[in-house]
Amino acid sequence: MIHRSAIRLTLAVAVVATIGCDRVTKRIASDVLAGGEVRTYLADTIRLEYAENTGGFLGLGANLPDAWRTTLFTIATGILLVMMAALAWRSRWSGWLLMGACLVLAGGASNWVDRVVRGSVVDFMNVGIGPLRTGVFNVADVAIMIGIASIVVARLRPSSRAA
Repeated sequence: MIHRSAIRLTLAVAVVATIGCDRVTKRIASDVLAGGEVRTYLADTIRLEYAENTGGFLGLGANLPDAWRTTLFTIATGILLVMMAALAWRSRWSGWLLMGACLVLAGGASNWVDRVVRGSVVDFMNVGIGPLRTGVFNVADVAIMIGIASIVVARLRPSSRAA
């Protein structure tokens, strides 16, 4: 059986690595892509372009008045992140459920810091084929989506329904 301290260390490394990768890639995107041309790779499957997102997922809410955006994307998001951490702690989540929560919290925290410091989130990646494309996103968004998927899969597994 794996020792609890090894699991905690692994989760801490995953959180720090997620936040670190997100911060570094956003900095590179700001330095290299801001004000420049869109860069495409693999026959335009991957696009790198600088975007500042003042809204939420895929820019939703970007047109809201400043006070509403601040309330929703800074204050409410901060509260939700703290509530999720408390739920995971109090419910003693483990395994994929806990790993998913850590990824959501790491990605959410990194984007939350952007909102507090800059008022927007730096996005820079877009993938797709032809007209079928994603919105512009960042590493934190990927962590959040993988985390949510992990939580959903863990909750759907019969052994974790009672947890």
